[in-house]
Amino acid sequence: MISEEKKRVLELFAEGRKLYKLMKFKEAAEKFSAALSFDPSDGPSKVYLERCEHYAIDPPDEDWDGVFVMKHK
Repeated sequence: MISEEKKRVLELFAEGRKLYKLMKFKEAAEKFSAALSFDPSDGPSKVYLERCEHYAIDPPDEDWDGVFVMKHK
């Protein structure tokens, strides 16, 4: 059985992913941050939060397909 806390993390992550795909990176980052407030070790939320922070500075092209492409190490 999954805990209520983990359910909330999953809900917030799913909401964040929807916003991420819509290129609403600031709003998505807020969802991933909220998920991390419930579970600071949630790897997927950490990864997507970093990607949102990257895209806030260097947004993808308008025809972006949702795939993250690392341009530098």
